Amino acid sequence: MAAKIRPKTGNSGTSGDSETLSRDRSKSTWPTENTDIARWTDKYFVLTKQAVEKFGDVAVTYAVFMRRPVVSAPRLAVDWLNEMARQRGTNFDIDLRYPEGKWVGAGEPILYLTGPLFHLVDLETLLLQKLGPCCVAAYNAYSMCADMPGTAFMAMDARHCAGTDMADMMAYAASVGSERARRKVGAIGFTGNATDATAHYFGNEAGQGTMPHAFIGYAGSTLRAAEMFDEAFPDTPMTVLVDYFGQEISDSLAVSKRFPHRVETGTLAMRLDTPGSRYIEGLDPSASYAVLERHAPDAVRGYRSESELSYLVGAGVTAAAIWRLREALNQGGYQKVRIVASSGFGPTKCRILAEASTPVDVIGTGSYLPSTWSETYATADIVEYDGVARVKIGREFLLRK
Repeated sequence: MAAKIRPKTGNSGTSGDSETLSRDRSKSTWPTENTDIARWTDKYFVLTKQAVEKFGDVAVTYAVFMRRPVVSAPRLAVDWLNEMARQRGTNFDIDLRYPEGKWVGAGEPILYLTGPLFHLVDLETLLLQKLGPCCVAAYNAYSMCADMPGTAFMAMDARHCAGTDMADMMAYAASVGSERARRKVGAIGFTGNATDATAHYFGNEAGQGTMPHAFIGYAGSTLRAAEMFDEAFPDTPMTVLVDYFGQEISDSLAVSKRFPHRVETGTLAMRLDTPGSRYIEGLDPSASYAVLERHAPDAVRGYRSESELSYLVGAGVTAAAIWRLREALNQGGYQKVRIVASSGFGPTKCRILAEASTPVDVIGTGSYLPSTWSETYATADIVEYDGVARVKIGREFLLRK
């Protein structure tokens, strides 16, 4: 029997239903067999389940919450609960207080989960794992997209994830945060990602991307790599990495000159991924300040922390670096060549680049992943036993109102 998701009560928004939450998604790879769940859940939950079986079951209600503001991203957790209810032949009542994409305050229950204690107690560990990281990553993704509404984002988190389950959760989270930014500020948001397995979260059939640094090294030159890619994939839009040899400006101009048809049709882009150990070709601290003085003079005149200032005029992929590449391309007559930027693009960096009106078309990022993992810890407390309100002292704020 499937878990029942019922509309929330109160005034924090309206709830979706299980069909909406589960639309056309790949099946969960998380444990669903009882033996696997027993192996992966905290031992005291397993012992509690055995004791409840001996002394008698009771209907309980859990309040599930987080200690920091987040964007609700419950679909994967709810899908898993649905599957567990079906396999166990029972009913779970899910009172979803904050539907997918809603902002949730610290300490506010995202959902209330009601059902037999025997069937719920051993699910808590895996449920919390499936919920907390998604909600924080969705919050971060939303912040980035909202700060740079005119820029497209590409999710490149897979290589930074601890396994395929995390990669699935993080891609889902990016899609939730992105959709909220579209709804709230009209942002372009995340338009794709790097892997086929999670492309469906962005409405795509396949992942996106053209060439890694290894392909540039294999080809021996940036221009030759572009020629090889064009010959192998003539109908595919091409994004060329231009930092391998430290000649970001020269190689960008050389590739643009070589492919006038791609320039004209808008199927050519240059990707900056310069490491933070050096400046892009032709820039140093003073030249970086000069670039911003020409294009965004107010960006460096307010108070900045050291890290914020580094995003503007420091080494690596900065506002000044992107402005310099755009300037060079425009001067060469390549206004239609797009700029893709990657390397450390998290919420703070996006906010600073937005303040400098940085002309970047696409940002490739995995840095919306939670940087402080302790902030991803979701928590659950039982707040009702057979309909009687009861919770440990100090958690009275969780009682259902």
